[in-house]
Amino acid sequence: MSQIISKRRVNDHGEVFTNKREVDAMLDLVKQETERIDSRFLEPACGTGNFLVEILKRKLNIVEKRYKKVQLEYERNAILAVSSIYGIDILQDSLIKCRKRLFECFNKNYERLYGENCKENCRRSIKTVLSLNITHGNALTLQKEDDSGPIIFAEWSPINGQYMKRRDFTFQDLLEYQLASDLPLFSDLGEDIFIPYPIKEYQPVPILEIGNE
Repeated sequence: MSQIISKRRVNDHGEVFTNKREVDAMLDLVKQETERIDSRFLEPACGTGNFLVEILKRKLNIVEKRYKKVQLEYERNAILAVSSIYGIDILQDSLIKCRKRLFECFNKNYERLYGENCKENCRRSIKTVLSLNITHGNALTLQKEDDSGPIIFAEWSPINGQYMKRRDFTFQDLLEYQLASDLPLFSDLGEDIFIPYPIKEYQPVPILEIGNE
């Protein structure tokens, strides 16, 4: 795969793609995390998804090994794997391709395993999660690229393995929380430590019905 689309995009946006060899080598450094189904990853300049697609492949390999004998369990955990992957990109065409590649990564495995028994509500749930988790924005300004406000991410939390709870946070609040969480456990900041609050919460829904909400 070429590392650039055009010289103009390199000059205007610094867009250079990472080769698969380098992607694999970097992800191998955190191999344990890439094989945890619910371990969250954020790529702040995701491009067409070279890193995110490889992460999803590794997660889906684990889902298949553990749950392929029961289709419903596979579906729920595949959605959970997708819901743990986040990306931001400033270029909309790259963003659209990233979403498409991630969906195709899931769907190719899904069809291979279950053929005509594949469910459209599962596919819709995957597409809904990707539409929210892969965001058109600027990771430096923390704003959406269409100037409609701050970048917002959905946090997906499974409940009893059957339902999914969604809470929305601004990217800025999540970054501030991450900085605070790196402080020593017994810091002298007391009650001043920042804890983010969601800007919106949703009622839990069955995992396979995310796409219907």
